[in-house]
Amino acid sequence: MTRVLLIGNGAREHAIAEAIRCSRREPRLYSFMKTNNPGIASLSEEIRIGRYDDLDAIIAFARETDVAFAIVGPEDPLSQGVVDALAASGIPAMGPTRSLARLETSKSFTRNLLEKYGIPGNPRFRNFRSSEGIEAFFDELNGIVLKPDGLTGGKGVMVQGDHFRTRAEALDLCRDILRKHPGVTVEERLEGEEFSLQCLCDGRTVVATPPVQDHKRRFEDDRGPNTGGMGAYAPVPLVDEPLYARAKKEIFDNFLDGIKNEKLTFRGIIYAGIMVTQDGPKVLEFNVRFGDPETEVVLPLLDTDITELFEASVKGELDRVKIAWSKKSCVCVVISSGGYPDKYEKGLEISGLTDVRGDGNVIVFHAGTKKENDRILTSGGRVLGVTGLGNSLKTAIKTVYKGVEKIKFSRMYYRKDIGAKGLRRGI
Repeated sequence: MTRVLLIGNGAREHAIAEAIRCSRREPRLYSFMKTNNPGIASLSEEIRIGRYDDLDAIIAFARETDVAFAIVGPEDPLSQGVVDALAASGIPAMGPTRSLARLETSKSFTRNLLEKYGIPGNPRFRNFRSSEGIEAFFDELNGIVLKPDGLTGGKGVMVQGDHFRTRAEALDLCRDILRKHPGVTVEERLEGEEFSLQCLCDGRTVVATPPVQDHKRRFEDDRGPNTGGMGAYAPVPLVDEPLYARAKKEIFDNFLDGIKNEKLTFRGIIYAGIMVTQDGPKVLEFNVRFGDPETEVVLPLLDTDITELFEASVKGELDRVKIAWSKKSCVCVVISSGGYPDKYEKGLEISGLTDVRGDGNVIVFHAGTKKENDRILTSGGRVLGVTGLGNSLKTAIKTVYKGVEKIKFSRMYYRKDIGAKGLRRGI
């Protein structure tokens, strides 16, 4: 029986664990978490709590449980080099090496790679290690986007008109970024509508999942501060077959060719935030792991056995697996604590979870929760991801909000317009 180690403790990892639970191979799942996630814990044979930078503890747990391979969910352990450490111990992993994790941790590294290999998406940009020259570069741009180097938890991109208005404000933000990060990338703002595309990569083959549209802003109609994500839906009517094929070829195939040319091997998930412009799809950012909440709408649509898929990825055999996706629509609504992404209260009791479980078209993924005795309490900003399936986007939206309404805790907040962009396109 295959033994699998899952590293991570969020709703994304809960979605992965749930997909593994449904595997026909009936693998044995072990989990290494920074904090205990009740949802993941209920699906794991054994868990270990520890820091993601404690690579010795992760390797020791992997050896003790004799796992066949590991799946790394969050960006933190990837940037710490957990895949390198696992490989040195003979344990393959779904995730890139520390060197290639720079695709997410270093915006300047990514922009230079895009430029070198002709991957569409490079607006005019410059990387700065100090504030010298930034103001003069502003004068060359029609609109400004600021991106700190380093990990930002999905909340680092700052866009003119949304996060600042004047160039003086942009310069102040750059100075603040440089006090906290090693550098800042200044880009010209692209105009268009965004979607995300996640691909599995085994070093030789890239396989794309259905496109997803995330909702980053806290309030309806995309207002308010950036968050880690307030909800998502898939598939996306904006992305028709020609656009999907073009994005796959021009972005991901060129990416793989470039990585090979650099004499490197990328195994794991490569995620692109993509802007649809008048000139076609353009990359806004690369991430090196599944998105959150994108995972919570993609994996419920997967009809292929995920254990087989992950195993083929780490062995370099993706071309031998036929991947099938459901024709249904899927919507995830994130329930957050009041005040998120700023200050919020913890330890609030959640009710209604057992009421939701009776609906086979609704899945509840734990993000920021903890279990005390028989009670489930809030422990984070994003608390739960509620996912609903339907034969149409309209049905999926109706299903998921029916599930959300059964869940209660003090000052809970969720957006009521997740998927509305798709409905406006007439599906």
